[in-house]
Amino acid sequence: MYNQIDSNKRKTVILMTLFIVFVLFIGWLYGQITNTGYSGLTLALIISLVMTFFSYFAGDKAALATSGARPIAKEDNPYVYRLVENLCITAGLPLPKIYLINDPTINAFATGRDPSHASLAITQGAIDNLENEELEGVIAHELSHVKNYDIRLMMVVIILVGIIALVSDWLMRGFFWGKRSERERNQLSAILMIIGIVLAILSPLIAQLIQLAISRKREFLADADGALLTRYPAGLANALKKIGLANKLPLKTANNATAHLYIANPFGQSQKFLSNLFSTHPPLEERIAKLTQMA
Repeated sequence: MYNQIDSNKRKTVILMTLFIVFVLFIGWLYGQITNTGYSGLTLALIISLVMTFFSYFAGDKAALATSGARPIAKEDNPYVYRLVENLCITAGLPLPKIYLINDPTINAFATGRDPSHASLAITQGAIDNLENEELEGVIAHELSHVKNYDIRLMMVVIILVGIIALVSDWLMRGFFWGKRSERERNQLSAILMIIGIVLAILSPLIAQLIQLAISRKREFLADADGALLTRYPAGLANALKKIGLANKLPLKTANNATAHLYIANPFGQSQKFLSNLFSTHPPLEERIAKLTQMA
């Protein structure tokens, strides 16, 4: 388990580094083509930070509202409340606010900028269809996201994706609407023009793929850390098996903005390569195999 956690942390650092280098390169290229230096990248960074400032402090409330989650107290569901409470004590975490999503699919997600401002939402389908050890594994997985500050990490990634999308758009506009005489004076104009067009078209897609890759790595990390918390990897593995069999239809309130938060893809499971490539979650079979190896 410790090896799995260390491996996923290293891979996440590598992906984040590549992401930042990619952003810096796009910004440099924009300055070369438009002769504006780094002003475009600076403006994109400011816009992204301002937009993210609000999502940082209110993003969890928006995610809970869009999912249709309603808060529950201990007397509403003592069974779920005790499971969360016991796992929080074991993990050394504050008790998050607990929410219920009235949906028959098996799923759950955690949100919040840090452990002191965390919330945990569980579908009714998960409570009804999972055994005690399985539901405990799902909850442990989500608490691991809270413990590892995964929500904050993904927020940084979303900022970078936003910067790339903005700069890519400006890159294309700068190429077509910039002063041709300025570009002609640049000895590297021909190469930069070709690179600029290609990156302006492909960079948003590349950024999205990197974001999804980081999201998938964090899922593997939460699986390993959750198994370490319960000391019973089979519990989460069995829960994922049930999710694969039961979740044929999407969650009623599923949307692209919050899909990465859930323990499993809220749009249903797919066996197609392209669907898995653009999924926020790794294939269930891979996750189950890794958990089985830990048992």
